[in-house]
Amino acid sequence: MVPHLVTALTGPINELEQRVLDGMPAIERWFRLEWMEHTPPFYTSVDVRNAGFKLAPVDTNFFPRGWNFLTPEMLPLAVQAAQAAVEKICPEARNLLIIPENQSKSTFYLANVAQLTRIFQMAGLNVKIGSIDPAIKSPKKVELPNGDTVCLEPVVRSKRRLGLKNFDPCTILLNNDLAAGTPGILEDLHEQYLLPPLHAGWSVRRKSNHFHSYEEVSKRFGKLLGIDPWLIQPIWGKVDDVDFARAENTDALTAQVDAVLAKVRRKYKEYGINEKPFVIVKADNGASGLSITTVRDAKEIEPLVARTRQKKGADKAPMAEGLAVGSTDVVVQEGVLTHERVHDGVAEPVVYMMDRYVVGGFYRVHPDRGTDENLAMPGASFVPLAFSESAQLPQPGAKLGASAPNRFYMYGVIGRLAMVAASYELEATNPEAEVYE
Repeated sequence: MVPHLVTALTGPINELEQRVLDGMPAIERWFRLEWMEHTPPFYTSVDVRNAGFKLAPVDTNFFPRGWNFLTPEMLPLAVQAAQAAVEKICPEARNLLIIPENQSKSTFYLANVAQLTRIFQMAGLNVKIGSIDPAIKSPKKVELPNGDTVCLEPVVRSKRRLGLKNFDPCTILLNNDLAAGTPGILEDLHEQYLLPPLHAGWSVRRKSNHFHSYEEVSKRFGKLLGIDPWLIQPIWGKVDDVDFARAENTDALTAQVDAVLAKVRRKYKEYGINEKPFVIVKADNGASGLSITTVRDAKEIEPLVARTRQKKGADKAPMAEGLAVGSTDVVVQEGVLTHERVHDGVAEPVVYMMDRYVVGGFYRVHPDRGTDENLAMPGASFVPLAFSESAQLPQPGAKLGASAPNRFYMYGVIGRLAMVAASYELEATNPEAEVYE
Protein backbone atom coordinates (compact mmCIF):
# COMPACT_ATOMS: atom_id res chain seq x y z
CA MET A 1 0.00 0.00 0.00
CA VAL A 2 1.42 3.35 -1.07
CA PRO A 3 -0.47 6.20 0.58
CA HIS A 4 -2.25 8.79 -1.49
CA LEU A 5 -0.04 11.88 -1.79
CA VAL A 6 -2.17 14.95 -2.46
CA THR A 7 0.79 17.25 -3.06
CA ALA A 8 1.93 17.99 -6.61
CA LEU A 9 5.44 18.72 -5.34
CA THR A 10 6.75 15.23 -5.99
CA GLY A 11 9.89 16.29 -7.84
CA PRO A 12 12.28 16.62 -4.88
CA ILE A 13 10.98 13.52 -3.10
CA ASN A 14 11.24 11.50 -6.31
CA GLU A 15 14.77 12.80 -6.77
CA LEU A 16 15.56 11.85 -3.17
CA GLU A 17 14.04 8.42 -3.76
CA GLN A 18 16.24 8.00 -6.83
CA ARG A 19 19.35 9.05 -4.90
CA VAL A 20 18.54 6.62 -2.10
CA LEU A 21 17.93 3.71 -4.47
CA ASP A 22 21.03 4.45 -6.54
CA GLY A 23 23.09 4.82 -3.37
CA MET A 24 21.76 1.70 -1.64
CA PRO A 25 25.13 -0.18 -1.56
CA ALA A 26 26.89 2.90 -0.16
CA ILE A 27 24.04 3.52 2.29
CA GLU A 28 24.05 -0.01 3.68
CA ARG A 29 27.85 0.04 3.97
CA TRP A 30 27.60 3.39 5.78
CA PHE A 31 25.14 1.91 8.29
CA ARG A 32 27.34 -1.17 8.80
CA LEU A 33 30.36 1.01 9.58
CA GLU A 34 28.30 3.13 11.98
CA TRP A 35 27.24 0.04 13.93
CA MET A 36 30.86 -1.08 14.15
CA GLU A 37 31.59 2.14 16.05
CA HIS A 38 28.34 2.76 17.90
CA THR A 39 25.77 0.72 19.82
CA PRO A 40 22.17 1.08 18.63
CA PRO A 41 19.43 1.61 21.21
CA PHE A 42 17.82 -1.71 22.17
CA TYR A 43 14.57 -0.69 20.49
CA THR A 44 13.30 2.51 18.91
CA SER A 45 10.31 3.95 17.13
CA VAL A 46 10.51 7.01 14.87
CA ASP A 47 7.69 9.23 13.63
CA VAL A 48 8.40 10.22 10.01
CA ARG A 49 6.72 12.97 8.00
CA ASN A 50 6.61 12.96 4.19
CA ALA A 51 5.88 16.45 2.89
CA GLY A 52 6.35 15.50 -0.75
CA PHE A 53 9.35 17.81 -0.93
CA LYS A 54 11.18 16.50 2.14
CA LEU A 55 11.15 13.37 4.31
CA ALA A 56 12.25 13.78 7.91
CA PRO A 57 11.91 12.29 11.39
CA VAL A 58 10.02 14.45 13.86
CA ASP A 59 10.15 12.31 17.01
CA THR A 60 12.30 9.43 18.27
CA ASN A 61 11.14 7.21 21.12
CA PHE A 62 13.44 5.01 23.21
CA PHE A 63 10.54 3.19 24.92
CA PRO A 64 8.21 2.43 22.01
CA ARG A 65 4.66 1.35 22.69
CA GLY A 66 2.35 0.10 19.98
CA TRP A 67 4.07 -3.22 19.32
CA ASN A 68 0.59 -4.70 19.13
CA PHE A 69 0.04 -2.81 15.87
CA LEU A 70 2.70 -4.88 14.14
CA THR A 71 0.98 -7.53 12.05
CA PRO A 72 1.68 -11.28 12.47
CA GLU A 73 3.62 -11.13 9.17
CA MET A 74 6.09 -8.73 10.80
CA LEU A 75 6.75 -10.88 13.87
CA PRO A 76 9.51 -13.06 12.36
CA LEU A 77 11.62 -9.94 11.72
CA ALA A 78 11.06 -8.73 15.27
CA VAL A 79 11.92 -12.15 16.72
CA GLN A 80 15.14 -12.40 14.70
CA ALA A 81 16.13 -8.87 15.72
CA ALA A 82 15.36 -9.68 19.36
CA GLN A 83 17.57 -12.77 19.17
CA ALA A 84 20.42 -10.74 17.67
CA ALA A 85 20.05 -7.97 20.26
CA VAL A 86 19.96 -10.31 23.24
CA GLU A 87 22.81 -12.45 21.94
CA LYS A 88 24.98 -9.36 21.57
CA ILE A 89 24.25 -8.08 25.07
CA CYS A 90 23.90 -11.26 27.12
CA PRO A 91 24.56 -14.47 25.10
CA GLU A 92 23.79 -16.68 28.10
CA ALA A 93 20.47 -14.92 28.77
CA ARG A 94 17.67 -17.16 29.96
CA ASN A 95 15.25 -14.90 31.83
CA LEU A 96 13.97 -11.49 30.74
CA LEU A 97 11.95 -9.13 32.95
CA ILE A 98 9.79 -6.45 31.28
CA ILE A 99 9.06 -3.34 33.36
CA PRO A 100 5.91 -1.68 31.94
CA GLU A 101 4.31 1.71 32.56
CA ASN A 102 2.14 1.95 35.66
CA GLN A 103 -1.00 1.52 33.56
CA SER A 104 -2.38 -1.73 34.90
CA LYS A 105 -5.94 -0.78 33.92
CA SER A 106 -5.20 0.19 30.31
CA THR A 107 -5.88 -2.87 28.15
CA PHE A 108 -4.85 -0.74 25.13
CA TYR A 109 -1.34 -0.32 26.56
CA LEU A 110 -1.13 -3.84 27.99
CA ALA A 111 -1.82 -5.32 24.54
CA ASN A 112 1.53 -3.76 23.57
CA VAL A 113 3.19 -5.45 26.59
CA ALA A 114 1.64 -8.78 25.61
CA GLN A 115 3.09 -8.46 22.11
CA LEU A 116 6.55 -7.63 23.48
CA THR A 117 6.31 -10.67 25.75
CA ARG A 118 5.38 -12.85 22.77
CA ILE A 119 8.32 -11.55 20.70
CA PHE A 120 10.89 -12.39 23.39
CA GLN A 121 9.32 -15.73 24.21
CA MET A 122 9.58 -16.64 20.53
CA ALA A 123 13.21 -15.48 20.69
CA GLY A 124 13.79 -18.26 23.24
CA LEU A 125 13.59 -16.49 26.60
CA ASN A 126 11.57 -16.98 29.76
CA VAL A 127 9.68 -13.70 30.04
CA LYS A 128 7.77 -12.21 32.96
CA ILE A 129 6.30 -8.78 33.60
CA GLY A 130 7.41 -6.98 36.74
CA SER A 131 5.48 -3.92 37.85
CA ILE A 132 7.06 -1.09 39.85
CA ASP A 133 3.58 0.30 40.53
CA PRO A 134 3.16 0.45 44.35
CA ALA A 135 -0.49 -0.56 43.85
CA ILE A 136 0.56 -3.99 42.53
CA LYS A 137 1.22 -5.98 45.71
CA SER A 138 0.45 -9.47 44.39
CA PRO A 139 0.23 -11.09 40.92
CA LYS A 140 -2.56 -9.50 38.92
CA LYS A 141 -3.95 -11.09 35.77
CA VAL A 142 -5.57 -8.81 33.19
CA GLU A 143 -7.72 -10.25 30.42
CA LEU A 144 -7.33 -8.33 27.15
CA PRO A 145 -10.05 -7.83 24.52
CA ASN A 146 -8.12 -9.90 21.97
CA GLY A 147 -8.06 -12.94 24.28
CA ASP A 148 -4.51 -12.48 25.60
CA THR A 149 -3.80 -12.47 29.32
CA VAL A 150 -1.13 -10.33 30.96
CA CYS A 151 0.13 -11.16 34.46
CA LEU A 152 1.64 -8.23 36.36
CA GLU A 153 3.79 -9.20 39.33
CA PRO A 154 5.36 -6.96 41.98
CA VAL A 155 9.12 -6.59 41.60
CA VAL A 156 11.45 -7.72 44.37
CA ARG A 157 14.66 -5.80 44.97
CA SER A 158 17.69 -7.31 46.67
CA LYS A 159 20.86 -5.39 47.36
CA ARG A 160 22.18 -5.53 43.80
CA ARG A 161 19.50 -7.27 41.72
CA LEU A 162 15.91 -6.82 40.63
CA GLY A 163 13.51 -9.66 39.91
CA LEU A 164 10.32 -11.36 40.96
CA LYS A 165 9.62 -13.97 43.56
CA ASN A 166 11.33 -17.13 42.24
CA PHE A 167 12.44 -15.33 39.03
CA ASP A 168 15.96 -13.93 38.63
CA PRO A 169 16.49 -12.25 35.23
CA CYS A 170 19.85 -11.42 33.67
CA THR A 171 18.25 -8.71 31.51
CA ILE A 172 15.62 -6.10 32.39
CA LEU A 173 13.73 -4.38 29.57
CA LEU A 174 12.11 -1.04 30.34
CA ASN A 175 8.90 -0.22 28.51
CA ASN A 176 8.47 2.68 30.89
CA ASP A 177 9.72 6.11 29.78
CA LEU A 178 10.39 7.21 33.41
CA ALA A 179 8.66 10.54 32.80
CA ALA A 180 7.73 10.71 36.48
CA GLY A 181 11.37 10.33 37.50
CA THR A 182 13.82 7.50 38.02
CA PRO A 183 12.62 5.26 40.86
CA GLY A 184 15.35 4.21 43.26
CA ILE A 185 14.41 0.56 42.81
CA LEU A 186 15.94 0.68 39.31
CA GLU A 187 19.23 2.30 40.34
CA ASP A 188 22.57 0.59 41.03
CA LEU A 189 21.77 -2.65 39.22
CA HIS A 190 25.38 -3.45 38.41
CA GLU A 191 24.90 -7.19 38.02
CA GLN A 192 22.09 -7.03 35.45
CA TYR A 193 21.59 -5.47 32.03
CA LEU A 194 19.04 -2.64 32.16
CA LEU A 195 17.77 -1.72 28.70
CA PRO A 196 17.43 1.06 27.68
CA PRO A 197 19.71 2.76 30.23
CA LEU A 198 18.23 5.08 32.85
CA HIS A 199 19.56 8.20 31.13
CA ALA A 200 17.28 7.42 28.16
CA GLY A 201 14.26 8.19 30.40
CA TRP A 202 12.36 11.45 30.04
CA SER A 203 13.30 12.52 33.56
CA VAL A 204 16.82 12.98 32.17
CA ARG A 205 16.60 13.03 28.39
CA ARG A 206 16.32 16.24 26.33
CA LYS A 207 15.02 16.46 22.77
CA SER A 208 17.61 19.09 21.87
CA ASN A 209 20.38 16.54 22.44
CA HIS A 210 18.75 14.25 19.91
CA PHE A 211 18.21 17.06 17.38
CA HIS A 212 21.85 18.05 17.75
CA SER A 213 22.97 14.47 17.10
CA TYR A 214 20.59 14.08 14.16
CA GLU A 215 21.90 17.31 12.65
CA GLU A 216 25.39 15.79 12.63
CA VAL A 217 24.11 12.52 11.13
CA SER A 218 22.07 14.24 8.40
CA LYS A 219 25.05 16.37 7.32
CA ARG A 220 27.27 13.30 6.98
CA PHE A 221 24.55 11.32 5.21
CA GLY A 222 23.76 14.27 2.94
CA LYS A 223 27.41 14.43 1.94
CA LEU A 224 27.39 10.69 1.20
CA LEU A 225 24.41 11.02 -1.16
CA GLY A 226 25.22 14.50 -2.49
CA ILE A 227 21.95 15.99 -1.19
CA ASP A 228 20.97 19.01 0.86
CA PRO A 229 20.66 17.74 4.49
CA TRP A 230 17.54 19.90 4.85
CA LEU A 231 15.66 17.37 2.70
CA ILE A 232 15.93 14.87 5.57
CA GLN A 233 16.19 17.14 8.62
CA PRO A 234 13.97 19.77 10.29
CA ILE A 235 15.54 23.11 11.18
CA TRP A 236 15.35 23.73 14.92
CA GLY A 237 16.26 26.05 17.75
CA LYS A 238 16.04 26.11 21.55
CA VAL A 239 15.02 28.66 24.17
CA ASP A 240 15.88 28.10 27.84
CA ASP A 241 13.77 28.97 30.87
CA VAL A 242 10.43 29.88 29.31
CA ASP A 243 7.57 30.27 31.79
CA PHE A 244 4.26 30.61 29.96
CA ALA A 245 2.22 31.11 33.11
CA ARG A 246 4.32 34.09 34.19
CA ALA A 247 5.25 35.32 30.70
CA GLU A 248 8.96 35.01 31.45
CA ASN A 249 11.45 34.79 28.56
CA THR A 250 8.60 34.57 26.05
CA ASP A 251 10.18 37.38 24.00
CA ALA A 252 13.16 35.11 23.37
CA LEU A 253 10.74 32.38 22.28
CA THR A 254 9.03 34.76 19.86
CA ALA A 255 12.43 35.71 18.41
CA GLN A 256 13.40 32.04 18.00
CA VAL A 257 10.11 31.21 16.27
CA ASP A 258 10.68 34.14 13.93
CA ALA A 259 14.26 33.00 13.21
CA VAL A 260 13.31 29.39 12.43
CA LEU A 261 10.38 30.50 10.22
CA ALA A 262 12.72 32.84 8.31
CA LYS A 263 15.17 29.99 7.65
CA VAL A 264 12.35 27.73 6.46
CA ARG A 265 10.99 30.46 4.16
CA ARG A 266 14.41 30.77 2.54
CA LYS A 267 14.47 27.01 1.93
CA TYR A 268 10.94 27.06 0.51
CA LYS A 269 11.95 29.87 -1.84
CA GLU A 270 15.10 27.98 -2.87
CA TYR A 271 13.06 24.90 -3.81
CA GLY A 272 10.05 26.74 -5.25
CA ILE A 273 7.71 25.40 -2.58
CA ASN A 274 4.38 27.19 -2.42
CA GLU A 275 3.40 26.23 1.13
CA LYS A 276 3.06 28.27 4.31
CA PRO A 277 5.89 27.44 6.74
CA PHE A 278 5.09 26.58 10.34
CA VAL A 279 6.93 25.48 13.45
CA ILE A 280 6.17 23.10 16.29
CA VAL A 281 6.72 24.47 19.79
CA LYS A 282 7.27 21.77 22.41
CA ALA A 283 9.09 21.16 25.66
CA ASP A 284 12.71 20.05 25.51
CA ASN A 285 11.88 17.66 28.33
CA GLY A 286 9.24 15.14 27.26
CA ALA A 287 8.00 14.87 30.84
CA SER A 288 7.15 18.57 31.31
CA GLY A 289 3.47 18.36 30.36
CA LEU A 290 3.70 21.26 27.89
CA SER A 291 1.43 20.48 24.94
CA ILE A 292 2.77 20.34 21.38
CA THR A 293 1.62 23.48 19.55
CA THR A 294 1.62 24.40 15.87
CA VAL A 295 2.67 28.04 15.28
CA ARG A 296 2.47 29.67 11.84
CA ASP A 297 3.54 33.20 12.82
CA ALA A 298 5.70 34.56 15.64
CA LYS A 299 2.83 36.89 16.53
CA GLU A 300 0.87 33.85 17.74
CA ILE A 301 3.17 33.43 20.75
CA GLU A 302 1.77 36.42 22.64
CA PRO A 303 -1.87 35.28 22.58
CA LEU A 304 -0.68 31.73 23.38
CA VAL A 305 1.01 33.06 26.50
CA ALA A 306 -2.10 35.08 27.39
CA ARG A 307 -4.33 32.00 27.07
CA THR A 308 -1.92 29.97 29.19
CA ARG A 309 -1.88 32.59 31.94
CA GLN A 310 -5.64 32.79 31.90
CA LYS A 311 -6.02 29.02 32.00
CA LYS A 312 -3.40 28.21 34.62
CA GLY A 313 -3.24 31.41 36.63
CA ALA A 314 0.14 33.05 37.06
CA ASP A 315 0.36 32.22 40.74
CA LYS A 316 -0.96 28.65 40.66
CA ALA A 317 1.52 25.88 41.33
CA PRO A 318 -0.18 22.71 40.06
CA MET A 319 -0.46 21.90 36.38
CA ALA A 320 -2.01 19.09 34.36
CA GLU A 321 -0.92 15.61 35.42
CA GLY A 322 0.51 16.99 38.68
CA LEU A 323 3.47 18.65 36.99
CA ALA A 324 4.60 21.95 38.48
CA VAL A 325 4.33 25.20 36.58
CA GLY A 326 7.72 26.82 36.16
CA SER A 327 10.37 27.60 33.63
CA THR A 328 10.70 25.07 30.81
CA ASP A 329 13.32 24.75 28.12
CA VAL A 330 11.46 24.90 24.82
CA VAL A 331 12.35 23.53 21.39
CA VAL A 332 11.20 25.30 18.23
CA GLN A 333 11.19 22.71 15.44
CA GLU A 334 10.47 23.27 11.76
CA GLY A 335 7.08 21.79 11.05
CA VAL A 336 7.09 19.11 8.37
CA LEU A 337 3.83 18.75 6.49
CA THR A 338 2.41 15.31 5.93
CA HIS A 339 0.69 14.98 2.58
CA GLU A 340 -0.05 11.30 3.09
CA ARG A 341 -3.61 10.15 3.51
CA VAL A 342 -5.01 6.75 4.46
CA HIS A 343 -8.76 6.07 4.54
CA ASP A 344 -9.39 9.81 4.00
CA GLY A 345 -7.43 10.69 7.15
CA VAL A 346 -4.16 12.59 7.45
CA ALA A 347 -1.42 10.01 8.04
CA GLU A 348 2.23 9.65 9.04
CA PRO A 349 4.40 6.53 9.10
CA VAL A 350 5.91 5.26 12.35
CA VAL A 351 8.98 3.04 11.92
CA TYR A 352 9.77 0.35 14.53
CA MET A 353 13.30 -0.94 15.02
CA MET A 354 15.04 -3.38 17.32
CA ASP A 355 18.79 -3.41 17.60
CA ARG A 356 19.89 -2.12 14.16
CA TYR A 357 17.04 -3.64 12.19
CA VAL A 358 13.78 -2.24 10.87
CA VAL A 359 11.16 -4.72 12.06
CA GLY A 360 7.86 -3.09 11.11
CA GLY A 361 5.68 -0.06 11.43
CA PHE A 362 2.28 1.44 10.88
CA TYR A 363 0.53 4.59 9.75
CA ARG A 364 -0.82 6.85 12.48
CA VAL A 365 -4.03 8.21 10.96
CA HIS A 366 -6.22 11.01 12.29
CA PRO A 367 -9.37 12.10 10.42
CA ASP A 368 -9.79 15.34 12.38
CA ARG A 369 -6.27 16.78 12.25
CA GLY A 370 -4.63 18.94 9.60
CA THR A 371 -1.51 18.26 7.54
CA ASP A 372 0.45 20.66 9.76
CA GLU A 373 -0.75 19.30 13.12
CA ASN A 374 0.38 16.70 15.63
CA LEU A 375 -1.39 13.38 14.91
CA ALA A 376 -0.49 11.67 18.19
CA MET A 377 -3.78 12.72 19.73
CA PRO A 378 -6.94 10.98 20.96
CA GLY A 379 -8.94 9.79 17.96
CA ALA A 380 -5.92 8.47 16.06
CA SER A 381 -6.09 5.01 14.49
CA PHE A 382 -3.32 2.75 13.25
CA VAL A 383 -2.98 1.04 9.87
CA PRO A 384 -0.17 -1.51 9.43
CA LEU A 385 2.65 -0.83 6.97
CA ALA A 386 4.02 -3.51 4.69
CA PHE A 387 7.53 -3.24 6.14
CA SER A 388 7.83 -6.97 6.66
CA GLU A 389 7.96 -7.58 2.93
CA SER A 390 9.62 -4.47 1.62
CA ALA A 391 11.74 -2.43 4.01
CA GLN A 392 14.92 -4.25 3.02
CA LEU A 393 13.83 -5.30 -0.49
CA PRO A 394 13.54 -2.16 -2.64
CA GLN A 395 12.92 -2.42 -6.36
CA PRO A 396 15.33 -0.02 -8.12
CA GLY A 397 13.68 -0.49 -11.52
CA ALA A 398 10.18 0.41 -10.35
CA LYS A 399 8.48 3.66 -11.28
CA LEU A 400 9.44 6.42 -8.87
CA GLY A 401 6.80 7.41 -6.34
CA ALA A 402 4.65 4.37 -7.10
CA SER A 403 6.51 1.44 -5.54
CA ALA A 404 5.57 0.43 -2.01
CA PRO A 405 8.93 -1.32 -1.41
CA ASN A 406 10.83 1.81 -2.50
CA ARG A 407 8.74 4.13 -0.36
CA PHE A 408 9.04 1.88 2.70
CA TYR A 409 12.76 1.40 2.16
CA MET A 410 13.08 5.20 2.29
CA TYR A 411 11.09 5.28 5.52
CA GLY A 412 13.44 2.63 6.93
CA VAL A 413 16.52 4.64 5.93
CA ILE A 414 15.20 7.76 7.66
CA GLY A 415 14.24 5.71 10.72
CA ARG A 416 17.69 4.20 10.90
CA LEU A 417 19.32 7.64 10.56
CA ALA A 418 17.35 8.71 13.62
CA MET A 419 18.49 5.52 15.36
CA VAL A 420 22.14 6.36 14.59
CA ALA A 421 21.51 9.81 16.06
CA ALA A 422 19.95 8.15 19.10
CA SER A 423 23.10 6.10 19.62
CA TYR A 424 25.21 9.30 19.45
CA GLU A 425 22.82 10.93 21.91
CA LEU A 426 23.02 8.10 24.45
CA GLU A 427 26.81 8.04 24.25
CA ALA A 428 27.07 11.81 24.72
CA THR A 429 24.71 11.85 27.72
CA ASN A 430 25.96 8.67 29.43
CA PRO A 431 26.75 9.70 33.02
CA GLU A 432 29.10 6.72 33.39
CA ALA A 433 31.14 7.46 30.27
CA GLU A 434 34.82 7.99 30.83
CA VAL A 435 35.94 11.56 30.28
CA TYR A 436 39.44 12.13 28.92
CA GLU A 437 41.10 15.48 29.40
